[in-house]
Amino acid sequence: MKVVLVGSGPMLCSLIEGCCACGGVEIAGVLRYENLIYPRWRLRLRDFLCPSVENTLIKKYKLRNLSFRSVNSEAFKEFLIANNIDLMLVGTWREKIKREIFDVPRLASVNVHPSLLPKYRGPNPYLQVIKNGERFSGFTFHLIDEKFDNGAILYQKRVEILPYYTSKELREKITFEVKQSLPDFLVALDKGEIIPLEQNEKLATYYPNITEDEMMLDFERETAQEIVARVRALHPWLPCYVTFGEDFYVVNPYEIEICENCPSGVNLEGSQITACCRDGRGVIMRGLTKYRK
Repeated sequence: MKVVLVGSGPMLCSLIEGCCACGGVEIAGVLRYENLIYPRWRLRLRDFLCPSVENTLIKKYKLRNLSFRSVNSEAFKEFLIANNIDLMLVGTWREKIKREIFDVPRLASVNVHPSLLPKYRGPNPYLQVIKNGERFSGFTFHLIDEKFDNGAILYQKRVEILPYYTSKELREKITFEVKQSLPDFLVALDKGEIIPLEQNEKLATYYPNITEDEMMLDFERETAQEIVARVRALHPWLPCYVTFGEDFYVVNPYEIEICENCPSGVNLEGSQITACCRDGRGVIMRGLTKYRK
């Protein structure tokens, strides 16, 4: 099976390692999202001075590092046709892929989405499932069609969200499980043993990307559990913070806990802040980083 990989970050790394662990799979090339956002000279300099993990893996496995400026370019389409690509695997990609591209591979074009579709469609389900207090998440291999996160489901696996997880730990867990599951998935796909299952639109949910406004904690409007979930959900992308006097404090997601009895308002004691929330319970925040307004 000849495969081309398209993506960025930890999910692309999992696709690379998962494919390399599967006998009978030939990676014809890897297209990184950095090719879309950096001029070629700058990307070469960046790869030399501060190479990404995915670029390091490409060199480790001696893979072809593709330099197309768009997944929808005519040059990329010609590459797929000329190399008789059987499967295009996509992990973390912001372009909407056109039909004239995703129809080219012989078997399929498949995206891996880090949620249990059709729930939590959108750009950052790691964050949203924690923010909403879900106990489980997972990932979905699905066919690519003309809408984001919409194509038929080929394979899913559920992952438990442990109480201490931030988005960082959940992403690490899900991408690890993607890597572990990929060889069996590819073998089953090649043998024609997978039956696509259309997504149930009645169960679909969508969440947009986060905004900087969500960084400010509002103890009067949210419960203690919602505050803790927000702090853990936004890490590592955006820090949450609380203001006190002339200073603001960045909250450590690993040193925040709920307390049943606390004084009203927001109280600073040494390097610790205790805040009473909407439900009457409090949160204790330690390990704070202080900044002047």
